Amino acid sequence: MAAHLVKQCTCLLREAARLAPAMAPIGQLRLARVAQKTLTSSATSPSSHFPSSMMKLVENENEKVFTLYPGNHIDQLIKKATRPEELLELLDAGHHLNNNHAALIFIRLSRLPFEKPEDKASLIQDARFQQLLHLLNSQISSVWHGTLSRLLRSLYSLGLPETSKELQSVEQEVRWRMRRLKYRHLALLAESCATLSRKQHSQELLAELLMHLERRWTEIEDGRTLVTIMMKVGHLSESLMNRLEDKCLELVEQFGPDELRKVLVTLAAQSRRSVPLLRAVSYHLVQKPFHLTKGKLNFHQTQVCQRLAADLLSLTPSLTSGEVARCAKSFALLKWLNLPLFEAFAQHFLNRAQDTPLPHLCSMLLAFARLNFHPDQEDQFFSLVHEKLGSELAGLEPALQVDLVWALCVLQQAQEAELQTVLHPKFHTQFLGGKSQKDQNIFQKLLHINATALLEHPEYSGPLLPASAVAPRPSALDRKVTPLQKELQETLKGLLGSADRGSLEVATQYGWVLDAEVLLDSDGQFLPLRDFVAPHLAQPIGSQPPPPGAKRLAFLRWEFPNFNNRSKDLLGRFVLARRHILAAGFLIVDVPFYEWLELKSEWQKGAYLKDKIRKAMSEELAK
Repeated sequence: MAAHLVKQCTCLLREAARLAPAMAPIGQLRLARVAQKTLTSSATSPSSHFPSSMMKLVENENEKVFTLYPGNHIDQLIKKATRPEELLELLDAGHHLNNNHAALIFIRLSRLPFEKPEDKASLIQDARFQQLLHLLNSQISSVWHGTLSRLLRSLYSLGLPETSKELQSVEQEVRWRMRRLKYRHLALLAESCATLSRKQHSQELLAELLMHLERRWTEIEDGRTLVTIMMKVGHLSESLMNRLEDKCLELVEQFGPDELRKVLVTLAAQSRRSVPLLRAVSYHLVQKPFHLTKGKLNFHQTQVCQRLAADLLSLTPSLTSGEVARCAKSFALLKWLNLPLFEAFAQHFLNRAQDTPLPHLCSMLLAFARLNFHPDQEDQFFSLVHEKLGSELAGLEPALQVDLVWALCVLQQAQEAELQTVLHPKFHTQFLGGKSQKDQNIFQKLLHINATALLEHPEYSGPLLPASAVAPRPSALDRKVTPLQKELQETLKGLLGSADRGSLEVATQYGWVLDAEVLLDSDGQFLPLRDFVAPHLAQPIGSQPPPPGAKRLAFLRWEFPNFNNRSKDLLGRFVLARRHILAAGFLIVDVPFYEWLELKSEWQKGAYLKDKIRKAMSEELAK
């Protein structure tokens, strides 16, 4: 045992003598402490019988010496370098560079800006660069763990060729040390392999890294590291992301507001819906006393929305116009209308109208239209909106022009000049015949704008869309049938009895589809629909005018997605549809989902529709 101890002490002292010239007194003192600690522990610990345990301790302490030593002159020169040439000149200046210095030089080179892509290629061909690679490769096994992980990322960033033996040597060294590298180092390496290099050998290394990350996921101990790994590498492996979500459930109590926000953003970016994790995040967002700042929300949770709206209300005066626009858009996408908050958004614009960029105003208008929100100071608000749009409307992208005018139609604020801008033949012809979903959606809005001009602006003098354009397209009826739609159609068929007494799925020239249409005489009896003129159709089928006192009824079902969240108020799009159908001369029979779901039998459903028809006729007679 004594012989082993003397042998290990000799190795330690020899290492100290070799390092002494390159280190300041503080480094020597530190190394002396290492030696003293090692000798003491060797004399008292049972593990001193085995040389490997002592060598491991020496190796760990030597790594600490290099890491903690602050006064290394060469390290400072590397850190302060601002040009690649300054780093390469260290080889010519007579400095005694070791392998770790070479690694730090490569790391620093990868962080320096290059004016041209060719500069990076010429750097790799430089003889001094190759000399550094050779120095690194000759002693790669003694590069510190933390430096090794950053070194590989830097070599990927510098663009070393796949055939470079030095790059392959570093990758192989990473493979050998993979079990000893810290978990966060593995995560950073996996991100680098995925983003900085698409070569075959780096992808093989990536697969190994992901396997180790998945096996060692229990090593994660703090929330910040966990959230960072989820954001950086979670998307690379489904099984790894499942493990990270489990770890999130375990550590979620430690998360602050920023970590909670990042978790939600990460789940949204990967289109993941982990219900247990979302519930846990929602609970802590509501229960914890921290103050919520500006951020993003990507799932529905009533208490969280209420909390966010309440906290944002007090923050609104300090927000920029861009932040207000993004907040309004986010709440609109969630279909969440908080009246005090949206009033604050409108007031924010009134206070800073001259400084609000047009794109931010556009986002706010579209949000208001989606939720059918009308500010209290509506006249003043829209006066500034029209002034802001003015001559700039025509200079916007065509799709955005249509969106803006459509939003103004929803809010009943469209002016004749704005209608003429998008209904002009030179403008709307670019969307006729469009096959993409985007073009079809834009043209659908043009139909709604055309209907607004036709039905709600009697003084409008044109232009309008041509008759060929307003004819319903086959895609208007080519939609998946919902359970409510199917049940409503079956009940209506039983109620009508004969096909000529009504029509189902009626596509109008206004861009809206009626669930059903019937014509009743003054006594409330069904009339044969196809015998009479139907001006709401692009291609009328009858020739006789309806008899005096006859009324057209339109059945409109309203599904759950047609309403604001936690509300019985329709979204702006469907409020516009209802207005247009009324303006076209129809009486409306509304069939909302929350009433229909309460009907259990076929008899109840038939009686419900009959009662709705009688109520609509009675209200019309009472006017």
